[in-house]
Amino acid sequence: MQAAVYRGVNDVRVETVPVPMDADGTIGAGEVLVRIDTCGICGTDLKKIHSGSHSAPRIFGHEMAGTIAMVGEGVTGFAIGDRVMAYHHIPCGQCYYCRKQTFAQCETYKKVGCTAGYAAAGGGFAEYIRVMDWIVGREGKIAGLIKIPDDIPLEQASFIEPVNTCYKAVRLLGLQADETVLVIGQGPIGILLAALAKRTGATVLTSDLYAERHEIAAQFGLDRPLDARGDIVASAKAATEGRGVDVALVAVGADVLIRIAMEAIRPGGRVMLFASTQHGETPFDPAAVCMEEKTLMGSYSASVAMNEDVSRLVYEGYRDGSFDLTRLISHRFPLEDAVEAIDLASNPQADSMKIVIKP
Repeated sequence: MQAAVYRGVNDVRVETVPVPMDADGTIGAGEVLVRIDTCGICGTDLKKIHSGSHSAPRIFGHEMAGTIAMVGEGVTGFAIGDRVMAYHHIPCGQCYYCRKQTFAQCETYKKVGCTAGYAAAGGGFAEYIRVMDWIVGREGKIAGLIKIPDDIPLEQASFIEPVNTCYKAVRLLGLQADETVLVIGQGPIGILLAALAKRTGATVLTSDLYAERHEIAAQFGLDRPLDARGDIVASAKAATEGRGVDVALVAVGADVLIRIAMEAIRPGGRVMLFASTQHGETPFDPAAVCMEEKTLMGSYSASVAMNEDVSRLVYEGYRDGSFDLTRLISHRFPLEDAVEAIDLASNPQADSMKIVIKP
């Protein structure tokens, strides 16, 4: 099969690799083999490719949906031909962190349960992925392989995992209808965060450098755009009788924006970091946290406890048109052009949003 193989920092090559099966052409008990239809390129994939944080070779890609091509012994509830998406992380459900519903800190969760070969890394940038038994699940056990209804496009289904991560962040904020939220960054994730925040009844301001992105955001009811080249803090205060917004969601992984977000919120407000996935140091005013009672918080990855709610939202939102996420897709690339797709995703343009690979 064809796959986009990570060979080192800034080095991805489309190669012919074996289909991820055992030497005898089978897969393990409890596992399934999925033929990938669509895989979105996520910012975390790009960070891994450009930072060298992971050893090579690997095949990345985790925002994926496709069709089951093979089922292993003992698999129940799934059959060849089923349309599915797969979460690449699923927790054990029993450890201390799982009991506290901090699933992303579970050691089992940190293992990657989908692979196209080499060290497991998601595998969506390939024709086939092998889904491990703890992702497939068994009767009565939490699981991450989700059946997709026939009327839902697999492109829409490929957004289920990123929507879950955003849904989790918004739920953690506990937004109220009389609150105002500023979402910094209107790439695909920023629009998802803003659209989900708006569904709580809160007033949502959005900030981005590109007017073209605000135009796409408007399709999701986001009608309070701010030009990021201006004074965002002043704009946030002007929109809230001088207080500052109740919440600032930072959907861009630029540490300089943390200070801006902290200044944009009111005393007692919250800043949610969503894209700060690389370790580093950044200055902030500790008195803003102590004396002004501002809260700096974060959210990372998906929550298995929200799987059903998220799937329902993605399906119903497509059916009624209110959350048709295929409108976020600006570019579709065949697998043979995956290197070009990754380059565009790494260097976003005014007219580029979600970029997907179609093996």
